[in-house]
Amino acid sequence: MKIGVDIGGSHIAVGLIDNFGKIICKTEEDLDNNIQFDNFERKLIDSIIKQIDYVLTKKNTDITKISLIGIAVPGMVSETSIIKAENLHIKDFNITREINKYYNVPIKLRNDAKCAALAEKEYGSLKRAEDTIFVTIGTGIGGAVFLGGELLAPKKYEGFEIGHMVIKKDGLKCNCGRNGCFEKYASIKSLKTKIAKEKKVKSISVEELKQVLEDDDNESIKRIVDEYIEDLSLGLSNLINVFEPQVISIGGSFAFYKSLLEKLKNKINEEFLFNKKNPPKIVLAKLKNDAGIVGSVL
Repeated sequence: MKIGVDIGGSHIAVGLIDNFGKIICKTEEDLDNNIQFDNFERKLIDSIIKQIDYVLTKKNTDITKISLIGIAVPGMVSETSIIKAENLHIKDFNITREINKYYNVPIKLRNDAKCAALAEKEYGSLKRAEDTIFVTIGTGIGGAVFLGGELLAPKKYEGFEIGHMVIKKDGLKCNCGRNGCFEKYASIKSLKTKIAKEKKVKSISVEELKQVLEDDDNESIKRIVDEYIEDLSLGLSNLINVFEPQVISIGGSFAFYKSLLEKLKNKINEEFLFNKKNPPKIVLAKLKNDAGIVGSVL
């Protein structure tokens, strides 16, 4: 068996996975809303260890039965370290060394979007297509590309940081230090922030956002959603025009909002594609929030 760890922008999830890619036990914990505090790396490790201990105990499994711990990281990684995770404010952190203090088990690090993409390719929405793009949209935006069924993987780092593709020159400042990044306009976090501001509340939940999106009578909310869809369509169309995929699968928290998917399909097909005769199929990820856990051990 294997253990998958998915470090998200707002939570950490851990799953015990069998040899067929099935999660047989899972737990998760929200990250503190204010992640810019001292010693966040220590709190991150403590949460991961606590959750690993939980799934092992829950299924009465000894750590010696675990062949691999896979970790999906929202940012750039090396074989042993988180090089840069902008939304977590982590840089050059050897997470492998810290976890190996507790468990003498091989550890594999990979970007979270690549993990989710591999899971969707093996078990989910991308299984039957050769040329595909996977995009995860949540706190930030990440992605992966398959051509001829093979994951594109640069030699140096994993790359394809599509969330930091600039879609607006001199636009809003991103956590990465650049201006006008795709995720600054098209992440679910960005949409929630704008709608919360319009409604004069601090934050909104998944269910609250679903209700807001179904309210067609509120013109100010409709304008915010239309702008969001336009920005998202622009970024995705850039990828489509470069890679000409057969299928695009969208995961992350975006997958909970089917009404956004229909608006997105219509906008892309109407306005932004270079090749309008043969547009890709745009679908939601089948594994949803479990994709990162499952893909981390592939």
